[in-house]
Amino acid sequence: MTLLSLGAMVLQYRLVEARLMAAQQSLLTADLNGLAALYDQRRIIALRQAIDTRATAATEGEMLLLMDRNGAALAGTRKDWPAPLAPAGDTFTSQGVVEFTEDRTRWLAVARELPGGFPLLVARSLQPVDDTLSALRRGIFALLGALLLAGSLVGWLAARSVMQRINRINTLADRVAEGQLDARLPGPRSDDEFGLLETHVHAMLDRIENLNRATHRLSDTIAHELRTPLNRMLQKLSRIEGQDDLTADLKAEMRQAIRMFDSLLDISRAEADQGTGGGLVPVDLSATAAEVWDLYDALAEDKGLVTEARITPGLHILGDRNLIAQVLSNLLDNAIKYCSPGDHLTLTLSPDTDRILMRVADTGPGLPDDLKPEAFDRFTRAERDRATPGHGLGLAFVRAIAARHGARLTVPPCEKGFALEIRWPRLQQSD
Repeated sequence: MTLLSLGAMVLQYRLVEARLMAAQQSLLTADLNGLAALYDQRRIIALRQAIDTRATAATEGEMLLLMDRNGAALAGTRKDWPAPLAPAGDTFTSQGVVEFTEDRTRWLAVARELPGGFPLLVARSLQPVDDTLSALRRGIFALLGALLLAGSLVGWLAARSVMQRINRINTLADRVAEGQLDARLPGPRSDDEFGLLETHVHAMLDRIENLNRATHRLSDTIAHELRTPLNRMLQKLSRIEGQDDLTADLKAEMRQAIRMFDSLLDISRAEADQGTGGGLVPVDLSATAAEVWDLYDALAEDKGLVTEARITPGLHILGDRNLIAQVLSNLLDNAIKYCSPGDHLTLTLSPDTDRILMRVADTGPGLPDDLKPEAFDRFTRAERDRATPGHGLGLAFVRAIAARHGARLTVPPCEKGFALEIRWPRLQQSD
């Protein structure tokens, strides 16, 4: 639009310039024809008198000159022929209207050789035309600047409006990526493409949530239904005599299966309570972390690990102390399980703006790159760890508990080993 306006203004400028020059040419031609007619009627004396009269009243914007056959000035505003022009005669006359520059002033001139060999020159300064065109150019540039400013303002407002609506969808995507499948965009939706996009996104999330809920319901049902018969079988095994080794192995396998089902049910309960805030009370996170660390520090040292805990005292959150202890126990137990003697195990708890950062890091084998995108899914385990006891539910449980408390879970990059960071919302205590 700005380019189109600029093109229209340039065209208008050229039209105005052409009209002004045409008007000047018409005036000059009429002036010259009038003086020539006076000469035809009353000869040279009358023409000299008329030119002298006009020369007396002439301004700097008018040039008149009548010369004799020998090139001497008879009348006019100057005594000699303008140097930039061709000598008087047929050469000049054949050129018609001529533009020339003298003393940095543009002139438009016409000349004719009158009968009897008297050259006659009439010229007008183009300064008024130049001033008018200069004022027009300034107006065009001012208008162009206003158009650019208005266009920039309108573009900025439009871009801001679009970015705000895109940010709404990005915010929703971030919340869903954090595990909030029930997150939705607030407020009414507009009747445009963005409103249609929001409708499609909501429909997609509804479908995903329903599928996810059905999957979890199925796993919860299986866990609940199998847990009871396994307990009954475990009790019956205790009555078998004479096969102690076999029954001990069977009991261990069944207890492991029961623990897996218990973990599934714990994850489901935590996910069901997500966002409700029910059952959460003020908890001294520093004290809880210190107590759990004391329990596992001895186990880590027995395995030959180098341990370090940096816990800032007096940090409080709104949470469930038992669930928080389970999260930390799970992370420390996994680290000790997979690390080798000489590896480092570190627990850090420190304030982080409006949150509290809990970081558990080790220099063990770490998580395979191809497993990182699904590390927090249920039953996710690396092939190398199949021989190590476990069900692949630990990180899924940690994510569910973090979401239950509104905490942010991230896996930062590290050169060696594995690190997990949980940013808990800090409890604002009144003085």
